Amino acid sequence: MKKDLFGKALLDYHNGNYTEDIITATNISGEDTLPLEYLFRSYAEMPKIEQKALALAKGHVLDIGAGSGSHSLYLQDQGLEVKAIDISEGAIAVCKLRGVASTENISALEYAKVSEETFDTILLLMNGTGIFQTIKALPLYLKDLKRLLKPKGQILIDSSDIKYMFEDEDGGFWQDLNAGYYGELDYFLSYKGEDESPMKWLYLDFPTLNIASATVGLTCEKVFEGDSFDYLARLTL
Repeated sequence: MKKDLFGKALLDYHNGNYTEDIITATNISGEDTLPLEYLFRSYAEMPKIEQKALALAKGHVLDIGAGSGSHSLYLQDQGLEVKAIDISEGAIAVCKLRGVASTENISALEYAKVSEETFDTILLLMNGTGIFQTIKALPLYLKDLKRLLKPKGQILIDSSDIKYMFEDEDGGFWQDLNAGYYGELDYFLSYKGEDESPMKWLYLDFPTLNIASATVGLTCEKVFEGDSFDYLARLTL
């Protein structure tokens, strides 16, 4: 996110300068519109998978990839102590403007290396596995997140199994096996005619997350399953 177009879009919307939405695409799908209004949704407007995660949140919470701060604000209003972090400078600026009490413009890996805090709940929502970027990086991220947990802490993370996108009408799987894991995508974002630098983004099936969690000493359980191949997992020590 070198240009931080995501952050610029959030700031535009918050400051009343909304004229158009974010456009996204991947290497396996065409352009799609990401409405800025959706990124500022209230609890009542959130999908059930996010509501479930927020209901399970407890204690001192770290909201990774906080975006505009909607999840942090809800938990803060429920009386929880929340720290919101995001790699987007503009997103953190919006979090502050909206009233999130504790924020930091930093990536998850960087924060895990410098933080002296530990947390009862770590939230990674809106395809939280995306920040892992690749299967190869998955164990590294999980080890770092594990270091941020209190002894009875939990990681609440969601994702989608996108294998269905590679199935033909007969149920066959047509992806090139030499191309690597099917959930590793190139993610493209544009805003107001300007293109962001391409990013790696990981959609992860639950069995793979379960195995990876076990290899770093975490227990993984599925706590919610949506209607669109999406799921919410809870990882504990």
